[in-house]
Amino acid sequence: MSYRFNKTGPVVAVLDGQGGGIGAAVIKEIRREFQESLEIWALGANSTATETMMRARANRGATGENAIKVSLAKVDALVAPMAVGWANSMMGEITAAIAEAVMSADVVKIFIPLSQEKVVLAGFQSEPLPHLVSKAVEILRSLR
Repeated sequence: MSYRFNKTGPVVAVLDGQGGGIGAAVIKEIRREFQESLEIWALGANSTATETMMRARANRGATGENAIKVSLAKVDALVAPMAVGWANSMMGEITAAIAEAVMSADVVKIFIPLSQEKVVLAGFQSEPLPHLVSKAVEILRSLR
């Protein structure tokens, strides 16, 4: 199945929790690759994560369960650590409602396979965060 951005201008959501470091790394790499050719929304499970991602040059930011649910209905793609699809992950910051909103959203989901949870992905080769972020942005580039 092939996915493409809509013609009115792509909007990519980056969702993160805790300190927002993974999301900030993703936003910086997206900006490096795409400059201003797409809009980036920073969606934080908490205000610190949102603030960190905004400093990384996201266009807009929103925090919390309802903001995430509403925003996911308005974007073309989501880039996030895979744990955002799991209720109670990220030390409980990802609520069941956030996990459901993420997994039910009718958007392309590009998950970065990092987690502090007790989850092991069989067959996955562990790589440093910068390599995983580069791969995520490469997938995002292929959607254009």
